[in-house]
Amino acid sequence: MSDVLILGAGLVGSALATALGSHGVTATVIDPADPATILAADYDGRATAVASASHRMLDAIGVGARLAGKGCPIASIRVSDGLEPGALDFVPDANDGVLGVMYENRHLRAALHGAAAETPGVDLRMNTRAVHVERHDAGVTATLDNGSTVTAQLLIAAEGRNSPTREAAGIRMAKWRYQHVAMIATFGHEHPNDNCAYEIFYPAGPFAILPLGDDEHGHRSALVWTVHEKDAPGMLKLSDRAWLHEAEKAMGGFLGKLGPLSKRTSYPLGFHHAATITANRLALVGDAAHGIHPIAGQGLNLGFRDVATLVEVLVEGKRLGLDLGDAQLLARYERWRGLDTFLVALATDGLTRLFGIPGKSASAVRRFGISAVNAIPPLKNRFMAEARGESGDLPKLLKGMSV
Repeated sequence: MSDVLILGAGLVGSALATALGSHGVTATVIDPADPATILAADYDGRATAVASASHRMLDAIGVGARLAGKGCPIASIRVSDGLEPGALDFVPDANDGVLGVMYENRHLRAALHGAAAETPGVDLRMNTRAVHVERHDAGVTATLDNGSTVTAQLLIAAEGRNSPTREAAGIRMAKWRYQHVAMIATFGHEHPNDNCAYEIFYPAGPFAILPLGDDEHGHRSALVWTVHEKDAPGMLKLSDRAWLHEAEKAMGGFLGKLGPLSKRTSYPLGFHHAATITANRLALVGDAAHGIHPIAGQGLNLGFRDVATLVEVLVEGKRLGLDLGDAQLLARYERWRGLDTFLVALATDGLTRLFGIPGKSASAVRRFGISAVNAIPPLKNRFMAEARGESGDLPKLLKGMSV
């Protein structure tokens, strides 16, 4: 019997298992994916910004060492309304450290999977599916597709936004689509990016240029380009050369000549938020609990905040000799995470709608707001704290401390 049963060994599920195992809480992790597939270099071409607070957690649980030399620090962020003048620059003081680190998802996945597989107390079972899960008063029992059973005190769903466990629990969701599609790629460019992340807002959606480390071809960045869903099929059919030409126009040409271009991928954008992130002997983490627009790059970081919070609640509960499925422990996790996830979801949805209003008047209002934030240091510092993931009541792991 394990202390917890985690369904899903993605980035959040693997981080959770590693953090729990490193603090003496045993975990069985079940995932139907084949490691040979998900760890292949071309499996996931996306890149993710890991906020500085999230990175402190990765360092604290030993994953940071596995990522050494594979990321690109985010030294600054520049926000603008189209290519109009009046950008908002977030540049931290020299002694405050970077705002975060950009990693290609393939490096994050390999580091987190390797850490989970090697952490004592973690039983990682890939190529395995839970065909029946029962939550009852005495614990949780899962029957696996090989006929074996697993028991635990608590079930944790880390299966992503289409979590079948959440659906089976009857947890209500607020969700909608944005009628937008995000096009994802990495590309080379002539001029250095100076470790700056650029967020250029257009009515069709944000155009985000995210710094990556140089490779043998030279300077590189990742691009998250949001377009209206009616325009997406045509954009995706463009040749690499034509697509890069359109990208160069959208960024104003400040990175010089673009290319080479990686394989392009795309996915529809939507919003979902669970009415509750706990039920009887069940906790939701990551995209199983909430999915937001990538406008502020906070999706994975919200999941890591779930991890840090749940680990602290469960580790302290185990030290007190409590059943880890205890309703009071789960209520503490619910209270701690509920408001933060709601506020971030509300803010990202609001930004998406605000910057999506077309017209010169709306653009003028947005530029006025950007200039106001730029001119008010306390407000600007607040935004930087949010970007770092350092706002609110932080769990110990996000401070770089063991629980």
